[in-house]
Amino acid sequence: MSGFTTDSNLSSATHTASHLDDLRLKLKSDSPKTQLQALQDIIQADEVGLALLMEFLLERRAAVPSFVEGTAYQALYAANSPKAAEFLQTHFPTGIVPLRSEGNIDYSELQKLLAQQELEAADRLTLEKLCELAGPAAAQRKWVYFTEVGSLPITDLQTINSLWLVHSEGKFGFSVQREIWLSVGKDWDKLWPKIGWKAANNWTRYPQGFTWNLSAPRGHLPLSNQLRGVRVMAALLAHPAWLSAPTAK
Repeated sequence: MSGFTTDSNLSSATHTASHLDDLRLKLKSDSPKTQLQALQDIIQADEVGLALLMEFLLERRAAVPSFVEGTAYQALYAANSPKAAEFLQTHFPTGIVPLRSEGNIDYSELQKLLAQQELEAADRLTLEKLCELAGPAAAQRKWVYFTEVGSLPITDLQTINSLWLVHSEGKFGFSVQREIWLSVGKDWDKLWPKIGWKAANNWTRYPQGFTWNLSAPRGHLPLSNQLRGVRVMAALLAHPAWLSAPTAK
């Protein structure tokens, strides 16, 4: 009986190792969909899975982060594991998106909220950061005039956009909204229902009408001052920051 148990354990260990090797290969795939499917399997693999996520993030550390790395980071961030917490603090103390800013703006809290998938709070903070970037008057009034959008720094808008992209499986961000806007020929009446801001000719009510999770339509978030009308949105989507910004695959 003991020999049978040993053989059984060995067979199980061999199968597990083979399965993990297969998941490693899938993580190197050119298909984000395949990578995300592999990540979901890895996340279910307890401590072994956490070790594989750490290995993956270290291998990808020099690359421009995508939402695949963002999903791996979020899994480690949410894990109840001292080892995972120590790993993130050591190697990614401010997250996996470089928090670059021309105006010395601190985006660490926005990164934290998005990593935790606190999307409603992250959306409110995004507006605060846009107002902060626009200057003291905008910060005091708590919204941005469309005439102020053009002066918002490219670096900061790209940082905010990258945070949303990376922590939403590529579903949310200004660049995603711009992509959809261009795909409908810059027709606002076609854009609003596509991103869930309008339905049956009725505007979505804030905040209860919006969907604050990844089940929302692509481009649903951030709201980017949506309640202030189309001119702010038009100026934001026409900003030169998106000419070189990453887009979701």
